[in-house]
Amino acid sequence: MDKTIEIDIIILSYAKDDKLKRVTEKGLETLLASEPQDTIKFHVVVLESNAAIKPYNYPNVRTVFPKKKFGYHRYMNMGIEMTSSSFVCICNNDLLFSPGWASEILKVFRDDPSLSSVSPACSIHHPEQGISIRNGVKYGYEVRAELVGWCLFFKRDMLKVTGKLDPKFKFWYADNDYSMMLQKHGLKHALVTDAIVDHLESQTLNTEDEKNRKRLTARERFYYEYKWEGRSYFSYLNRLRKFK
Repeated sequence: MDKTIEIDIIILSYAKDDKLKRVTEKGLETLLASEPQDTIKFHVVVLESNAAIKPYNYPNVRTVFPKKKFGYHRYMNMGIEMTSSSFVCICNNDLLFSPGWASEILKVFRDDPSLSSVSPACSIHHPEQGISIRNGVKYGYEVRAELVGWCLFFKRDMLKVTGKLDPKFKFWYADNDYSMMLQKHGLKHALVTDAIVDHLESQTLNTEDEKNRKRLTARERFYYEYKWEGRSYFSYLNRLRKFK
């Protein structure tokens, strides 16, 4: 590379105990060690939902404690607005970044200038789905196949076409909405199987009780069906009332 490429990394964290705090810290350690800073510079913003640990700052990154109520897309939009690089990567906190992951993604963007968005591969998840890692570029929009919501890397200019992420998706179905948004606007997405970022699979969600999990998932499903699958607004509201 002839010059340093800057990438904004937005990470959401809920370190409600020491174990989950360490999950975020470990992910950040692997991220910051994954690329030489003279070629790729990460501008990392962590939006931490547990205000009780304030004024703690995660090492070598910007830590923000939002005052607004949590919403996955709402918080991601906040992080995106705090940054300005040409490339943006929105991430869960429960990730392990392999050396060279970002370099591989940037190569793919250079080889295909028409590409707007990509996901890295997970060496745990993708082989279980029949997708080999380190096997080139796989174009497509299927959630948990070519498109994985725990790590989405895109050109900032894409947002001029799509607008902000839909803040009504507070937790679940955010990746499905992202997929449909790309398809609606004819924007290309791909899985870069040579870029490895491993996902530890819902470390924070798994600590929630069953009632809370249902609250975090069902409402978004109802809204997704209304937005993308033709369900009427009346039916959407009726399902919400029954769910309470």
